[in-house]
Amino acid sequence: MLATTLACPRCQSTHVVKNGRIHNGRQNFKCKACGRQFVQYPTKKVIGQETRNLIDKLLLERLSLAGITRVIGVSEQWLQTYVNAKYEVTGRQVEIEEKKRGGLTIQCDEMWSFVGNKGNKQWVWLALDWKSGEIVGCYVGNRSGDGARGLWQSLPSVYKQCAVCYTDFWEAYEQVIPESRHRAVSKKSGQTSLIERFNCTLRQRVSRLVRDTLSFSKKLDNHIGAIWYFIHHYNSSLLV
Repeated sequence: MLATTLACPRCQSTHVVKNGRIHNGRQNFKCKACGRQFVQYPTKKVIGQETRNLIDKLLLERLSLAGITRVIGVSEQWLQTYVNAKYEVTGRQVEIEEKKRGGLTIQCDEMWSFVGNKGNKQWVWLALDWKSGEIVGCYVGNRSGDGARGLWQSLPSVYKQCAVCYTDFWEAYEQVIPESRHRAVSKKSGQTSLIERFNCTLRQRVSRLVRDTLSFSKKLDNHIGAIWYFIHHYNSSLLV
């Protein structure tokens, strides 16, 4: 037990004990009377813009939030609040240059993911412009016709009106893509290879999509936000 000079800031009890260390290595204490945890001589840490910019970059790499807190030295609670706010304002529509009508080809595919537990499957539906390499559509939902319709509705109008769409043989695509512009092909044809390659990129860069990982989404909004955050970054990187 510590000396009686150290008192709990909540109840003023001197019955306090050491309780590990916080993220920056400082000694943490716990009051045995009321359960309050605290540090001696606390100082409020201001997270500067430079640190925030670095966090924004790290969110685009294969790092869990716990890993980012260890690298940056911020608390998990602060980082989770920061990430929640960032994903909440992340746009859910593609931001690409206007395309001319005619000659448009897209590749579509869907990839498995989950939120909370593996029983809560959330399929990520994606569409990629064959010529520009941009992601032009995205929807997160089930793997039924509803998911396919969500992807179709996420496409800019010019693609829905003119694009030829290459997909695998999953039947849901037939329900929404006009027959005259739908091309169902096998993976061996190579005509969906670009979107399949992007699926791999997405799994390698967004930690919550990595197979057999401890980093997974607990909230659907954050799951969707993280995917769209990377898509916006990916599309903008193609313009450099």
